[in-house]
Amino acid sequence: MSAVIYHCPFCAEEDLRPVEEPRGAWHCVACARVFSVTQHRVETGGIPGRLREEEEVGR
Repeated sequence: MSAVIYHCPFCAEEDLRPVEEPRGAWHCVACARVFSVTQHRVETGGIPGRLREEEEVGR
């Protein structure tokens, strides 16, 4: 899954351009790095609202 990235994770600049290779990567014009960001999953066990709901259901 690929998403739009708004800031470079290395220098925080916003001038990013998509590149063809590697697929889903971005080129930061300011620091010349090519990078990609991957999200593997959302860890639902640590969401504070969900913990509260589980406590209330368990009562």
